[in-house]
This record gives sequence, C-alpha cells and structure tokens, in this order.
Amino acid sequence: MERIFRFDTVTEYNALNNHETLHPLVSVIDFSKANPRSWGGEKNVRINYGLYCIFLKDVKCGDLKYGRNYYDYQEGTLVFVAPGQMMVIETDGQVYQPKGHALVFHPDLIHGTSLAKSIDEYSFFSYNANEALHLSERERQIVMVCFSKIEFELQQNIDKHSKKLITSNIELFLNYCERFYDRQFITRDHANKGILEKFEELLNGYFSSDKPQKIGLPSVAYFGEALHLSANYFGDLIKKETGKAAKEYIHNKIIDIAKNKAFNTDKTVNEIAYELGFKYPQHFTRLFKNATGYTPNEYRSQN
Repeated sequence: MERIFRFDTVTEYNALNNHETLHPLVSVIDFSKANPRSWGGEKNVRINYGLYCIFLKDVKCGDLKYGRNYYDYQEGTLVFVAPGQMMVIETDGQVYQPKGHALVFHPDLIHGTSLAKSIDEYSFFSYNANEALHLSERERQIVMVCFSKIEFELQQNIDKHSKKLITSNIELFLNYCERFYDRQFITRDHANKGILEKFEELLNGYFSSDKPQKIGLPSVAYFGEALHLSANYFGDLIKKETGKAAKEYIHNKIIDIAKNKAFNTDKTVNEIAYELGFKYPQHFTRLFKNATGYTPNEYRSQN
C-alpha cells in the first residue's frame, strides 16, 4: 500500500521536521532536529510538493524515486524538486532518523524579484532522478555557507529588506549549483562523450529512416528520452560538449542533409521539405535561408 503526503506550505513542512516557522514562505531545515519517522510503517510513501525544495542528503535513508527512476544519490548529494513534482520514498517500513539539510521556499516568496524572472533558467529543477548533483567536500561547505546566510536572515525581524536579501541569497546559491553542475559535466566527460556519439548515431538513424515522414521533425525531448535523460539535462550536456544548443545541433544536421538533397533535381523543394519532416515547406525554406543565406532553390541553382 502507498501513502500520499502533500506539503503546500512552509509551515506544514516545518511541522513535519520539528522546526519553528521564522518566515511563512521560506525555511532552512536541519533534519537532525526532526523526530524519528517511519511514515506510518508504510514501505512506499508518495510526497507531493507545492514548494521549491533543495535537499542536501547526508545519509541514505530509503530509496528516493522520481517518475520511474531512482535518484543517483549518496552522502553529499543535492536533489532539486519544483512545485508540482512528486517524490516516492521506498523504505523497509522501519523507524529512521533523517539527516541532512534542506532549503524550502514557496513560489510566492520570489514574486516581483529578479529570481522570479530567472527561476526557469535553472534547468536542474527538471532533471531526471538519475541526474542529481554530486558535491565535493569543498562544494558542500559552500552550500552550507549559503544555507547559513539564509538562516541568519530568517532569524532577524522581518522588514522591508528581508525579501530582497533572502531571495538574493537563494539566487546566489542556485548560481553556485549551476557552477557545480558545469564541473560535474566536465568530470563525467568520458560518459558525456559516449552520449554525444550515441546522439549523433540516433540523429543519423532518424533521418535515414521514415520517421521524419511519420513523426515529423525530431525534438530535443525525443533524443533525451532515447538516451534515458531528461530534455533539460540532455540539452545542457550537449551545450557544454559542443558549444551549441541541442536544437541548433539538430537544425545543423537538417541543413547538412538538405544541402545534399538539393542536388537531386528530380525532387522539388516541397518534396525535400516533407521528406525531412516539415509540415510546411515555407518553414523549411526559412530555416535553410537563415542558415545559408540562400533559399533552397537559390542554393540549388548556384551549385
């Protein structure tokens, strides 16, 4: 049997973890202060969050699952959850003492701030479960410093500066996380190279099959799923490896194939467009001209 818990407010989550609510929209959690818990003896617990949650796991206490995948985590791992996401905890049903820390904040906290404009750019909130951030000891210390700065501000009386200072520190923390993920992409470079090679192989295979006519133009999400990666993680990885966005990489492949097809004068430009998966030939012509400076017909006549 699976039990479902839902946390829509910071106060509810503080109550679960035995913390005083110092600010109604944000909290820094020290799980060692929480009471030992067993989730009512259930072995599968589903938690639905209406909050942004960043967990710093210090010990493994049950398997965390998001969607169909298990989190790739160990001591010193950051796990990111956005509002509306659901996490599953698989335990042995025994009582355990949670450990680690967390930063939780309600979406209302950032309304009207610079962070509200940039929050969607932190793509790691939409990474798959097996794409968690693994911290070095030094990186973990930086995370703890960020948490302590936010906690310090929470202990002050709320005034007109509180929101700006708190959200600025959260933004600083998330910017550090971006840096740490960049480092993780580099340190896992060998594995990433394998993904890039598989991506190129899948891309070539896609356009040498009848999938463009049946499915249409391939999306970043299509190749991410084929490689068992989230669209965001896959897109970020390709950008780090090639310097190009994954969508741009796909478009460049389309242009290369289109250039070769342009030499086949037995086919019209419209036929080539449909072969490549375009619903509307004018979209193909626009993409081709943006990339080459010529329309497909102009390119064909010049060559």
